Amino acid sequence: MNTFYLGIDVGSVSTNLVLIDKNSKVHKKMYVRTQGQPIKILKEGLKALKKSMKEEFRIGGVGTTGSGRQLASVMVGADVVKNEITAHAVAALEYYPDVRTILEIGGQDSKIIIIRDGIVYDFAMNTVCAAGTGSFIDRQASRLNIPIEEFGKYALKSTTPVRIAGRCAVFAESDMIHKQQTGHNLEDIISGLCDALVRNYLNNVGKGKEILEPIVFQGGVAANVGIVAAFERALNKKIHVPENYDVMGALGAAILAREETMKKGTTGFYGFELTERDYKARSFECKDCSNMCEIVEILSDGLPAARWGDRCGKWNESLNQGNIIHLSSETSA
Repeated sequence: MNTFYLGIDVGSVSTNLVLIDKNSKVHKKMYVRTQGQPIKILKEGLKALKKSMKEEFRIGGVGTTGSGRQLASVMVGADVVKNEITAHAVAALEYYPDVRTILEIGGQDSKIIIIRDGIVYDFAMNTVCAAGTGSFIDRQASRLNIPIEEFGKYALKSTTPVRIAGRCAVFAESDMIHKQQTGHNLEDIISGLCDALVRNYLNNVGKGKEILEPIVFQGGVAANVGIVAAFERALNKKIHVPENYDVMGALGAAILAREETMKKGTTGFYGFELTERDYKARSFECKDCSNMCEIVEILSDGLPAARWGDRCGKWNESLNQGNIIHLSSETSA
């Protein structure tokens, strides 16, 4: 029976699952929309993942990442819980050992990771403005009535890209409409939009960063050949897009889980039977002191499975007495 390592990346837009073997070969990957229901979607994703595998296999380890990493960890019994920066860096280094800059653009946020001598040296994230994220391109593609899969191909046909204000998503949209009204062709407008996203990214997320080669581009937006070309024009450098660019966070979590379980010789994975459990999340405010901590509690079949959010450790102690998982801030490092 083959042993695979499971990586789970629960984000605000998508939930990604990856199965790798001991050599980091991807045997299955799955992308599903989170739809604001991470518990429901993760359970459905795990069911679909198991069903899609034609062979018998066992899970040797599981790692979680993304904004919902703590929740996912409680549900699956994760061996490793890591933030997105670490997970993306680990995945990039696995396939590009000499990488020095990682560009990552997803649907709702974007980040840059600076690697020096094989470790994360610096990073920056943008979670405020949509102009530097995939949602910006999705919205404009919808307005132009062009499938997002074709968007980048239009950009490559451009001969004279128009300059579109890209500092703000709202202004960019207004400027795009103005350019349409003044008679610019579609290819040049789309190329201008790609340039605007890249310009926004470099002026905000990449501001003050030394972007050195090799450069790896990750995240769903890396599928857009127009954006890749715009980055290469702006930086005058070659951009590398990994084969599994869309699930690199989950891939990094799986690699970290493999390393961890190989050291300790066992996994905490609950098994795919976990999808039959009833999970619920709720929060409450602790009023025992002036900190007024918001405590997040996960219930499994009606019983507390985990809590986090307390600063003093009070809720930690009550959980430990009942042998319940407690996720401290250290687990997200």
